[in-house]
Amino acid sequence: MELAAITLGVLAPLAVAIIAWRLLRTQQQQAVDLLSSERHAFEAQRDTAVQAAIDHLLTHNREALTAERTLTTQDLDAKKTLIDQQLAAMTARLEQVTDLVQHVEADRARSFGELAAQLNRNQQGVTDLLATTQSLREALSSTKARGQWGERMAEDVLRLAGFLPNVNYRKQRAVERGAGIPDYTFFLPNNLHLHMDVKFPLDNYLHYCDASTDLERKRYRDEFLKDVRARVRELSSRDYIDAAGGTVDFVLLFIPNEQLYAFIQEHDDTILDDAVRQGVIFCSPLTLFVVLALIRQMVENLRLARTSEEIVSLLGEFEEQWAKFKTQMERVGQRIDAASKEYTALAGTRTNTLERPLRRIEELRTRDGDPELFDAPDPDPSLALEA
Repeated sequence: MELAAITLGVLAPLAVAIIAWRLLRTQQQQAVDLLSSERHAFEAQRDTAVQAAIDHLLTHNREALTAERTLTTQDLDAKKTLIDQQLAAMTARLEQVTDLVQHVEADRARSFGELAAQLNRNQQGVTDLLATTQSLREALSSTKARGQWGERMAEDVLRLAGFLPNVNYRKQRAVERGAGIPDYTFFLPNNLHLHMDVKFPLDNYLHYCDASTDLERKRYRDEFLKDVRARVRELSSRDYIDAAGGTVDFVLLFIPNEQLYAFIQEHDDTILDDAVRQGVIFCSPLTLFVVLALIRQMVENLRLARTSEEIVSLLGEFEEQWAKFKTQMERVGQRIDAASKEYTALAGTRTNTLERPLRRIEELRTRDGDPELFDAPDPDPSLALEA
């Protein structure tokens, strides 16, 4: 009994516990089922709400997209119209630019052709100039050729100044007193003469121009200036200056190039003064023209002075003859006055005296009635004058 009681005492709480556990399990299962049911309901509601939200969002987005598409289409149409207008303007501008480019290209082609032709002509001119320069250099290497070149340059200046051969100057005639044959002799007033020589040393100057180093240029420059001084001494030793023979007290040395004349002045400024002291005057083509102009002015002034003297002499002769003419005219005037007085007496008193009988005869003829009885010719004035 006690065992049963013990067993009953032990099993009773266990049974209670089992029952309680089963109840708890049942409640838990019910709670789980309820929770599951609620969850399914929530999920169903959530899905419905989400689907509704999605549908609303899609509808809104579709409407917004449609509106945006409409606006975009309108914007695109406006932009397309603007782009078409700008494209048309750009096309017109591009056509203008194309025409301008074509015109410029045509001008460029023409200008390029003209430039090419000009370059060809310039090239040909340079070639000809080089050939001429070489020929001139070769020609100037000869003393005779240099003299001919100087004479040609001098003749050009003389022709420009209006000088005539054998009228204003003569060429290469020996001086009358002494030795030497000047290239040119100019005629001055009062039977004076001025001689000029055109031969000039150029060898070392040409070497100076062709020199490639400073040392060579210095050497040839010094040699050239030495040649110039020697040429001055040579001219001063000739008989080109002869006051008793009718020449002026200096002689001209013609330098046929302005650059050469400037070169001498630049590198030796005393050589000109030394030459003047020796009676030699350098003259380039320009200064020769000035000298010739002075000579021509001197001749004109002398001719004018001589003409003035002749005019004064003729005026004196005219005054003498005029005095004689006036005296003779006074005599003739007196005679004319006397003749006029005599003529007045004849035409007045004598004519009246002669006409008085004629008037009386006319009265008698009219009175007797016979017009032809006493017809008489008209009196001849010459007869009256002779009476």
